[in-house]
Amino acid sequence: MSHDQQYPHPSEPSAASVQLNHTAVFASDRRLSAEFIATILGLKVGAPFGPFLPVDLGNGVTLDYYEKRDEPIQSQHYAFLVPEAQFHTMIARLEAVGVTYYADPSHTEPGRINRLFGGHGAYFADPDGHNMEIMTRPYVRP
Repeated sequence: MSHDQQYPHPSEPSAASVQLNHTAVFASDRRLSAEFIATILGLKVGAPFGPFLPVDLGNGVTLDYYEKRDEPIQSQHYAFLVPEAQFHTMIARLEAVGVTYYADPSHTEPGRINRLFGGHGAYFADPDGHNMEIMTRPYVRP
């Protein structure tokens, strides 16, 4: 199909019926990375599913950690909308494991949080350098 052709849409779903189910997260050590994010977010690592090690986010979405040992991991960004009441607990967990958090995605403001959109937010790196974000308010988009 060329770029100028349209994809067929016999019965288009409404936007409300489309949901993210899972995403693969590449890791050099799937167990280490899955346990890291599960610890910070207060979640549990699930049973292996084929080559994947899932972390259930509790809303029907899983992060499926997939081990890639023979090539470098390209950093990705993952943002988590978290309850305001749990935000500072997550920050304390980062501090407890010695991981620096930042107010900005470029990691130039260490040990600080942001207050975007009337909430709180912070960025931190996981064991493979993925740029993780926790935030208590979703971004306001135009």
